[in-house]
Amino acid sequence: MAKLVECIPNFSEGRDEKIINGLVETAKSVSGVTLLDHSSDASHNRSVFTLVGDEEGIQEAAFRLVKFASENIDMTKHTGEHPRMGATDVVPFVPIKDITAEECVEISKKVAKRINDELNIPIFLYEDSAQKPDRKNLARVRKGQFEGMPEKLKEEDWAPDFGERAIHPTAGITAVGARMPLVAFNVNLDTSDITIANNIAKIIRASGGGFKYCKGIGVMLEDRNIAQVSMNMVNFEGTPLYRAFETIRFEAKRYGVNIIGSEVIGLTPAKALVDVAEYYLQIEDFDYGKQVLENHLLN
Repeated sequence: MAKLVECIPNFSEGRDEKIINGLVETAKSVSGVTLLDHSSDASHNRSVFTLVGDEEGIQEAAFRLVKFASENIDMTKHTGEHPRMGATDVVPFVPIKDITAEECVEISKKVAKRINDELNIPIFLYEDSAQKPDRKNLARVRKGQFEGMPEKLKEEDWAPDFGERAIHPTAGITAVGARMPLVAFNVNLDTSDITIANNIAKIIRASGGGFKYCKGIGVMLEDRNIAQVSMNMVNFEGTPLYRAFETIRFEAKRYGVNIIGSEVIGLTPAKALVDVAEYYLQIEDFDYGKQVLENHLLN
């Protein structure tokens, strides 16, 4: 049976429809790869693509996308709410079917080497592919962002895993790695005070003493004039979405602020949402494997 790998590249462009459409066409150009989803956000100025394919195809698609981004996105002109350090900011590979996490690590290293060899973009390996413990966490790798990265690369501990100690002049630097599925989950607040979102994000994220499997930052959505708590839930079973959601609701009340909505970016494992439904409906003795109709249809 064919091995299936998911790739979720993030690009530092969420406003220019011509560039976004070019990325879409590039993603669709590789045999053996399917573009499952793509979403763009103007405030974040970022696009997230979700592709799935066989080993060979997914590597080729990832490389072509990074190449297109490097030729069309100029980081010296980029502004946006989301932290970023490259035209292609991050390229994670996720095992989906009949493939191991270790195999995805090897795929990530092959793609990283090719990107550096052919495009001269330096690469940090992160998450399961990290060669050093302090590079596992993407937030730590990306700290300094595009503008601060030239100086960061001069530091003794921050030589790229592939490439020289100098960013690509317009495409910056890219993080490539393998990881397990995560959920990109954002919660919107009825306030324009970004300080409140920042304070709440600090409370709930692991690095601030919050939930072990939650990464969070405060983001301002300029087009809606509201603040957002933007999260990556790196293990939705260890830290369910509803737990983060309810904690944000609780902390927001301190400031007289309410939640006005939430969003999931890109694709998400069904169980992450079923767990939320089970919690709020207080369903007793629910069996996800046996009681979800689609699970039987797909077997």
